[in-house]
Amino acid sequence: MILLTGGAGFIGGNFVLRSTTVQNSGLVNLDKLTYAGNLQTLQSISGMPNYHFYQGDISDRALVAQILERYQPEAVINFAAESHVDRSIHGPGDFIQTNIVGTFNLLESVRAYYEKLGDDQKNKFRFLHVSTDEVYGTLDQTDPPFAETNPYEPNSPYAASKAASDHLVRAWFHTYGLPVLTTNCSNNYGPYQFPEKLIPLVIHNALKGKPLPVYGDGKQIRDWLYVEDHCDAIQAVLERGRLGETYNIGGNNEKTNVSVVETICRILDQLRPRADQKSYLEQITFVKDRPGHDRRYAINASKIANELGWKPKETFESGIQKTVQWYLDHQDWVEGVVSGSYRDWVAKQYN
Repeated sequence: MILLTGGAGFIGGNFVLRSTTVQNSGLVNLDKLTYAGNLQTLQSISGMPNYHFYQGDISDRALVAQILERYQPEAVINFAAESHVDRSIHGPGDFIQTNIVGTFNLLESVRAYYEKLGDDQKNKFRFLHVSTDEVYGTLDQTDPPFAETNPYEPNSPYAASKAASDHLVRAWFHTYGLPVLTTNCSNNYGPYQFPEKLIPLVIHNALKGKPLPVYGDGKQIRDWLYVEDHCDAIQAVLERGRLGETYNIGGNNEKTNVSVVETICRILDQLRPRADQKSYLEQITFVKDRPGHDRRYAINASKIANELGWKPKETFESGIQKTVQWYLDHQDWVEGVVSGSYRDWVAKQYN
């Protein structure tokens, strides 16, 4: 049995689907259901006997204690987070509250539960904290990719809040002996991603005939990781990772933002041509860069490869093809999350 927080979001939702169907694990999903949480993602498993959902906040210690006591999980995986850099610039308070205060409260609830376990149960128990490569800051063009030994140099309110949560997790291991693991991943993409992030935003706007916004010159570099590969990596760390260690998870796919947008346009040109037979490339629109925009992220994933035998299965070319096809096949899911508040946000952000 696993307690998973933030399991109605993008990465958490994919992990829930994987665990309950592929792994056949018992799973309790605690999610606050903010704007990015979507139970429609999990509709196919809602009636399964090994899956239980609770709507609530990770800062609600009474609720978390109740769930821990009732289900006696052998692991807690913390996906719960505010995760969009743009939103953190406009409203950093939510990020401080969820990512820092929320993680603190969750750690304290889990510590109280862990201390009551017997020795055998303690030996099996794990707390896995899911984080981001953005805590490391930015790289120059010639810098080596981020390793687990890189110093933390966060540059956005989002990255700073995640860096703080990582430090809390580390401290609870060294001070209280809580058996923790931390993962820092690169940019995820794939099914069920909320269309505020680059790839689903571009697909959605392209199909609607809207501009495809690209910040600045579009030459910011990111390492892209297919979400199912990320879920496999988390499972590997949960099962075989060394306690107290951090594992970087990357896709070995460094791409400029504008090249990602151009790739999506070319795939759509083939799969869903425009009525006027022109290319979606014509919809690309360069917009004012966001404040403090990191220039390059890259992940050195050799530690997880050497220690745990994990490597990504998808190339960017195979993963992006699958992703575009998924969104074409699931327009009902997209329309279900693109509400008035979403449209207001996009208008505000991209002017």
